[in-house]
Amino acid sequence: MTRLALDHLTLWMTAAAREHSHDLADHLEERTGASRRAVQAALRKLVDANWLSRSGTSRRPVYGPGLLRQVARSYTLHGLQEDLPWQRDFAPNFELPRHVARMVQHGFTELVNNAIDHSGGSSVTVSLRQTPSHVQLLVSDDGCGVFDKICTAFDIADAQHAMLELSKGRLTSQPEAHTGRGLFFSSQLADVFDIHANNTAFQRRAWDSTGWQAGRPLPRQGSSIYMAIALDTTRTLDQVLQAWSTDGSGIEFDHTTVHLRLLAGPGQALDSRAQARRVAARLPTFKRVEISFEGVSDVGHGFTDELFRVFARARPEVELVPTHMSPRIAALVKSAQNS
Repeated sequence: MTRLALDHLTLWMTAAAREHSHDLADHLEERTGASRRAVQAALRKLVDANWLSRSGTSRRPVYGPGLLRQVARSYTLHGLQEDLPWQRDFAPNFELPRHVARMVQHGFTELVNNAIDHSGGSSVTVSLRQTPSHVQLLVSDDGCGVFDKICTAFDIADAQHAMLELSKGRLTSQPEAHTGRGLFFSSQLADVFDIHANNTAFQRRAWDSTGWQAGRPLPRQGSSIYMAIALDTTRTLDQVLQAWSTDGSGIEFDHTTVHLRLLAGPGQALDSRAQARRVAARLPTFKRVEISFEGVSDVGHGFTDELFRVFARARPEVELVPTHMSPRIAALVKSAQNS
């Protein structure tokens, strides 16, 4: 068996081993049309690589999923209900810590629902992989692409500004049916989170306080969302929900962070009132907003005045909390606040 063929087998071998533990060789032979000798060789390699476990006797082996597990399935979006693939095709085939499984279920159903309701595509492919250290989820659709969708729905000029809006949270093109929580909270649950759409990519790493950054895009049409969670994480779904609620209950989503580095390119100053108004867009939907200047080298008087005096006075119910400021930026912000 070639390496390519083995890679293909791992996409469905986990489920096959659970469902055909006593007749896996017969099932593999029937499904692939391969010879008995080739099947036996493939099974030995999968056991050696920890994709399968083997017990029983040499004449009557009993197989099961190994330390490495994966399920990959494609679905037609029309009429799809996102909870059913999770319950039927994915959850039974993995052994995850309880709190990790809860976070993966949340991300799985939210991301698949986004493909159903927002992509405008015809199909979605979902892959879930478990390694000894992480669980990795990839949801890919063939739709219009998340950044193009946001640009069209909100009259935004480019993907970077679309990512700025997406990073605030509570962004949805269907407010009658959605609250804009799904993609935001899925990203906060993950240690690694990547968004790829129509030759544009942004990535977030939980250990990096600078927030979202440009990534290397996949050359494909539609959206691909990747999230990975460490199996030994102490993070829980409740903790993440509580972190973005001003009263700590996790019920309301009324606190967010705006990373200003998404507003301008590297080395460019934030100098205009138009940029400040872009930052302020939709902030009245929150009670508390941290404005992170991390990675921003310089700002101008117009920017700080528009955001920290004009907007702040017009919407006093929104608490603006500037963070990660250089001494010069802090002085400009203080001047605007005191004007």
